[in-house]
Amino acid sequence: MSPVQRSGGVLTVVDQDVELSFVSTVPRNLVHRAAICEVFLTDSVKTTDDRFVLAAQLPRVHSYYSDQVASRPVYDPLLLTEAVRQAAIFVAHRYLGAPPADKFVYNTSDLRICDPDALAVTELPGHLLLDATLTATKRRGDVVVGLALAVALRVDGVVAGSMDITIQWMPPAVWDGLRTRARAGLDAAPDRAHSLDTRLRAHRVGRLLDPNVVLGRFAATGDTLTANVLVDRSHPALFDHPLDHIPGMLLFEALRQAGALAAYELNGSAPSRLTLVGCRAEFTRFGEFELPTAAHTTLLPAPGPGRTAFAVDVRQDDATIARGEVEFTALAWRER
Repeated sequence: MSPVQRSGGVLTVVDQDVELSFVSTVPRNLVHRAAICEVFLTDSVKTTDDRFVLAAQLPRVHSYYSDQVASRPVYDPLLLTEAVRQAAIFVAHRYLGAPPADKFVYNTSDLRICDPDALAVTELPGHLLLDATLTATKRRGDVVVGLALAVALRVDGVVAGSMDITIQWMPPAVWDGLRTRARAGLDAAPDRAHSLDTRLRAHRVGRLLDPNVVLGRFAATGDTLTANVLVDRSHPALFDHPLDHIPGMLLFEALRQAGALAAYELNGSAPSRLTLVGCRAEFTRFGEFELPTAAHTTLLPAPGPGRTAFAVDVRQDDATIARGEVEFTALAWRER
């Protein structure tokens, strides 16, 4: 794959026979977004039966993804996660025949940033290339109802990292039955959820703006920290459109913030000096709005010099709804 070639800031050449446009976004319904400003994909090409190359424009300023305390402007690794999420849904609709009305479930993902410096914001919006290989499909009879993608990520021609993702989808009637069964027997009273009034101050989790904080009261013991997870359904990015469950992107943020908080409370590392370089997650059941949610975070052995890692288990009433690992590195940004 050749480096990005900008033409008026709108085109990139992926290889000799493929061009992708950054002129406009893809239809927002194909990535399950209500606001155009939350759509990052701009184009796609199917090169073989199992390879898709997609383009996304990374905004230089965003109320949620730009809210960080790095010493210089950088693209949030979770912005790349969102771009991959959109790419997986888009591939399902555009190329694998997923009906427009079907409901989607996020199963697993594994983001790895190999070059944090590649995420530095420069003088133009970033051009992200997602080189996606279809590694597996899930079928019901002859119908594809799920996929697994392995995605290589390049920002302005520089290899930034990779992400594996699995999702599945189903008709609305099947979804309704699944949700009814999931909620049966739960003590889902609205007043059981943690109050937003207990939200931590932003600097505790490496943020600048308090509304972007998803953690509340916490307690640390030994090598473990437990923090309340707050669900603010008015958040314009995490809740771009109405949902009947806690979205995966909020849980990703809970994993990241729980790790950042634990880095200081358990390991003495200030969140302002850490950069996310790994985020692996498995979603095991629906997160309900009415139930109290907590992130249980445990310090893991250091994966390498200057690196810190945590295992995070997100639970509702002692049942795990998501689990994963986050990894941080202490980084001094350099000019590219």
